Amino acid sequence: MSRAPLDPETAEYLARRIGPVHLRQRIGIETAYEAKVFGQGRNWFHIENIDSLDSVIRFLLKVTMLHRRGQRNARRIEVRRHQFSAPHIPREFNGYTLLHITDLHLDMAPDMADTLIDAVSGLEYDVCVLTGDYRAETFGTLQPAIDALTKVRQSLRAPVIAVLGNHDSIRMVPQLEKAGITVLLNESVPVHANGSDGPRIWIAGVDDPHYFKADNLEKAAENVPADAFSVLLAHSPEIYKNAAHAGFDVMLSGHTHGGQICLPGGIPVMLNARCPRYLCSGAWQYRNMRGYTSAGSGACVVDIRFNCPPEVMLHTLVPDADG
Repeated sequence: MSRAPLDPETAEYLARRIGPVHLRQRIGIETAYEAKVFGQGRNWFHIENIDSLDSVIRFLLKVTMLHRRGQRNARRIEVRRHQFSAPHIPREFNGYTLLHITDLHLDMAPDMADTLIDAVSGLEYDVCVLTGDYRAETFGTLQPAIDALTKVRQSLRAPVIAVLGNHDSIRMVPQLEKAGITVLLNESVPVHANGSDGPRIWIAGVDDPHYFKADNLEKAAENVPADAFSVLLAHSPEIYKNAAHAGFDVMLSGHTHGGQICLPGGIPVMLNARCPRYLCSGAWQYRNMRGYTSAGSGACVVDIRFNCPPEVMLHTLVPDADG
């Protein structure tokens, strides 16, 4: 179970990585609030934590003969392309591409990892960013999701930079980093175009802002130069206002699954995020910050989708004199 005491080696590693205070905070919240349906986080109600909800949904879908169709839909991952432009993107980064994958939920079904690997194979990009939710449940064992993500990592080009989501435990970090994934826990890293030592942009990431509320934008941004082009990774778009005021140029998120089950026309039946609906799927802008909330590559609660295809995103940077 994920709430088991930390072994000394993991505790020492995490304390060194994020500091003892953040570690105590994150572990304490995980222990006290794991799988809680009501309260905690930015939403009062957390549908993903309802026990046996998956059984009810599967039963209803089988009765209506829609279960198999929904499962097929959830495995048809689309590759979508999008551009971000800004006047202060260094010209060396013209065409620089970020592969954005989110809400993988890799242990939801045995074929989820292979389905994702097939979708990303052959794609051209410069950096891969992951915005959280690697396991299916919000509680319980971690190893199946870690093993599946390690398998997916082998098919991804370096560098791979990630943040944690509300389904993830801080206990996962040492093994993810051992697998070659840089996990940002209210931190930032510079990236260079074509591996050079010249101009750079910054990628920052916050710890889960939705359920654990362990995000710290001030700490994530403290090493980012004021005039640098910066990309923020945050599992949920719910912190968009503070992120924009902190000066980030781009924000990449997930969490909402785009609704996962939508009415014809892609109208979500429900969105588990406390923010305006226009921020919950696709491209958006708030003040000077542009954002993209991906519908994700996986599925939550049940491995089905309707009128809301899973996706991986290729975001290309384009310097623009007009902004």
